[in-house]
Amino acid sequence: MKKWIKALLISGMVLSLGLTGCANNGGSSPNSGDSGDKGAAPQEPAKQVELIVSAAASLKNSLEEIQKDYAAKEPNVKLTFNMGASGTLQQQIENGAPADLFISAGKSQVDALLAKNLMDKDSVVDLLGNDLVLVVGANDTNVNSIQDLSKESVKQIGIGTPESVPAGKYAKEAFTSLKLWDTLEPKFVQAKDVTQVLNYVETGNAEAGVVYKSDAQGSTKVKVVEAFPADSHKAITYPAGIVSATKEKEAANAFLTYLKSSDAQDIFAKFGFKTNLSK
Repeated sequence: MKKWIKALLISGMVLSLGLTGCANNGGSSPNSGDSGDKGAAPQEPAKQVELIVSAAASLKNSLEEIQKDYAAKEPNVKLTFNMGASGTLQQQIENGAPADLFISAGKSQVDALLAKNLMDKDSVVDLLGNDLVLVVGANDTNVNSIQDLSKESVKQIGIGTPESVPAGKYAKEAFTSLKLWDTLEPKFVQAKDVTQVLNYVETGNAEAGVVYKSDAQGSTKVKVVEAFPADSHKAITYPAGIVSATKEKEAANAFLTYLKSSDAQDIFAKFGFKTNLSK
């Protein structure tokens, strides 16, 4: 009897050892050779970054193309443009509106933000230039010069509001220099930005308008009558820089560097701007 019990115990131990060996040699074992087939852990996708760019309305068409070009170069960066009059954009930034970069059509707006430490002084650059021109409807034959605006037949002239729209400020400087401001002032229809001025002329709500060359170039419904003399107003400059409150300074700086590159400058030039390459 004792020999029989002893035989059963030995048999059980052998069976137990056999099962343990199977477990150690199976595919589910931590030490099995299958662990090398799992490969490296998958990498996390690159972080998506959104940059909000507050930019003068006159940049709309060129920035839309810039957006496509930059998306191809930096697919993880989403560009969101807030377009408007430079003065309005300045006020928005002063009031805490989200913005990572600011491209103004005038220096005074950027200078005002710098004075309040709302822009990174070291980042600010003169990005572009432009010309101030007089436009009329594409089929207009009545106005052939700036002086023709004094004709009785010209009832309304669109200009940007001088206090908030740089193009309007330049227009006032030019007309004053040409001794026409007082004579023409009753005819002026003030607009919130140059895009609206252009629309006034395109729709016939104004016989003429003062816009940038780049705006006129983008419309088939108007024609340029004459460019205002360069010495009749301050040089038209588009300064750009990083807003101090940005939380994406590295991405903002990279985009600003791109805006100064030949790729971006070629796009701006195509839309009628003076660039660092053409000056």
